[in-house]
Amino acid sequence: MMSGVSEIGERLSAAFGLSTLPIAVCGVDEVPEGAVPLPSVHRCIAVSLYRLASGATGADGLYLGGDADRGCCPGGLAHMGLVERSDEIRWFVSTGRADVRGGAAEYLKADPDLVDACFARAGPVSPPGRYLLLRPCREVTDDAAVRSLCLLGTAEAVRNIAALVHFDRPDPFSPVIAPWGPACATFVSYPAGMTAGAPAETAFLGPTDPTVNYALPADVLGIGIPIGVARRMAENLEASFVLRRPRVAFPERRG
Repeated sequence: MMSGVSEIGERLSAAFGLSTLPIAVCGVDEVPEGAVPLPSVHRCIAVSLYRLASGATGADGLYLGGDADRGCCPGGLAHMGLVERSDEIRWFVSTGRADVRGGAAEYLKADPDLVDACFARAGPVSPPGRYLLLRPCREVTDDAAVRSLCLLGTAEAVRNIAALVHFDRPDPFSPVIAPWGPACATFVSYPAGMTAGAPAETAFLGPTDPTVNYALPADVLGIGIPIGVARRMAENLEASFVLRRPRVAFPERRG
């Protein structure tokens, strides 16, 4: 059995050769020492998470909620369950409308009704605590507060991570999915069980949100993993292809 979240993160990071830190998604009532407000890094939750994982923030964690949400993306706050979703978002995400944000649109859905349908299936979002805390696994001191992990790596690393998710599962389809929605939902609220309609025991690969492509390297993918699934993955390493056939997982020669 793994001794804690810190060890889980360390083992998975080493096994897949990640150059970024594994990030724990937590719900806390008190902000730990060394953490800073998330919007002080970037207004986008996913971009802030990536910078934290890259070691670019100089902080031990990022927190959001309560009096620490000023300057954060309103859509991201809604996807964290911290504010109500604006009625305008259905237009902004799809085709746009002249009287909404000057007609600006992201064209991520064919029409606003599809946006409504997706949000309805996702269901309500509940914050995990007074504060949402993103923290490198190595800094976690309260394992009970951890809801999920987010791992970021090359396409090859994330392909292998997804294969390990499948290692002890009978269903060939549902253990790993690439969901629609903002990057912050893929990395945080879906795997952390904050979004009511998100399937449990599922890893979420992506993001399928092109609006963060400007901030993420072209060869980087992320995968959000519920903590129970991540724990089993770390325990399964020795029995799986990752350690038993490492040259298959990470070939030295190709072609």
